[in-house]
Amino acid sequence: MCCHGDALVQRVCELYEQISSLESLKPSQDVNTLFTQLVLTCMPPNPIDVTKLCKSVQEIRSNLIRLCGEAEGLLESHFSTILGSYENPLHHLDIFPYYSNYLKLSKLEHSILTQHFPQVPSKIAFVGSGPLPLTSIVLASNHLTTTSFHNYDIDPLANSKALGLVESDPDLSKRMVFHTTDIMDVTRGLKDYEVVFLAALVGMDKSAKVKIIEHLAENMNPGAILMLRSAHGARAFLYPVIDPCVDLVGFEVLSVFHPTDEVINSVVIARRSSYAPPAGIHSSPLDQKAGLNVGTVKLPNKCSEVEAFNPLNHGNNMIEELAFDQEQLS
Repeated sequence: MCCHGDALVQRVCELYEQISSLESLKPSQDVNTLFTQLVLTCMPPNPIDVTKLCKSVQEIRSNLIRLCGEAEGLLESHFSTILGSYENPLHHLDIFPYYSNYLKLSKLEHSILTQHFPQVPSKIAFVGSGPLPLTSIVLASNHLTTTSFHNYDIDPLANSKALGLVESDPDLSKRMVFHTTDIMDVTRGLKDYEVVFLAALVGMDKSAKVKIIEHLAENMNPGAILMLRSAHGARAFLYPVIDPCVDLVGFEVLSVFHPTDEVINSVVIARRSSYAPPAGIHSSPLDQKAGLNVGTVKLPNKCSEVEAFNPLNHGNNMIEELAFDQEQLS
């Protein structure tokens, strides 16, 4: 039962009841209708803080994120199979219903990346690429046309389908590599990448995601960039949330963007610090004296400072930026 009187939360709880009673989350009219209603309910900007909801709603939210992740995986797999039946799959990407969102999100992420990492990266890792690696494909095709993309996924079938989409393209087939492995088993290899993208659905609950971030902090090179997807306001019913002030030990947070249009995910960009602690170890008094407060992200006092900024549409305030004072980061 929903213990919250808020109309939005009541509606989300109603949709959760309907979604959780579905026999299958594979694409169908019922599945598509319910998830569309859920997204439209959670899309408008809303000041709700999901961490302050009662325990029963918190459980509903955790279950809903898991169901959304499962449905998204099945949707991507379904369309990857359809695309794989074409002679040139990349010419038909627009049949995927959310392709335009990926175009916008990739443009946004590339714009944010170039502000903080102006050189063109030679190698990027994308963790959690899935059967339809649209972010890698769009970035490689439209924005980073000389960069190699190393896509990591734990599911061999997902990687097999993804490879089938790019192998007929003479350029992308050379620049897109697929690794079937758990990123937690990749250590030295992470030093090869100037930029690492972490997909929204890698680490479906908070503790799993934080463990992955700790692993990346231990193994990425100092100065390398980590790009993560998060969620803000009511959109946190759809995706896990990264708290930039708590969850990014070993990284300097550069900025956080919260879109307010149909691009659902927030984007967090952080730089691997020159000093990163081993997982679970907090800074000693000596580290603190030297300015190495590694137990939390630097600048906790800055975490509430939000200023309007939009790198894409200057006339339309669609994105908020949480900007950290660069002087204090140094």
